[in-house]
Amino acid sequence: MAVKLRLTRMGSKRNPYYRIVVADSRSPRDGRIIEQIGSYNPVSKDENNVTLDEEKALEWLQHGAKPSDTVRNILSNKGIMERYHNAKLGK
Repeated sequence: MAVKLRLTRMGSKRNPYYRIVVADSRSPRDGRIIEQIGSYNPVSKDENNVTLDEEKALEWLQHGAKPSDTVRNILSNKGIMERYHNAKLGK
């Protein structure tokens, strides 16, 4: 089973709110998920518009989950991708 870290859209019209989820790559965008690991609010004015369980994200990456482009940028900004690559290289 191919697993991806991606966004699921929530919220009302013109007021998007996204959940960062782990899902099977074959399921639809807002379809069945395996686990929710965070949220992202692009409308928010403050800098703290991302909440994320970093340990779960790192664990899913180590088990082979592939992040989407947007989720990869969010993980990079939080420093999780760097931790993942350092753990992968054994540093």
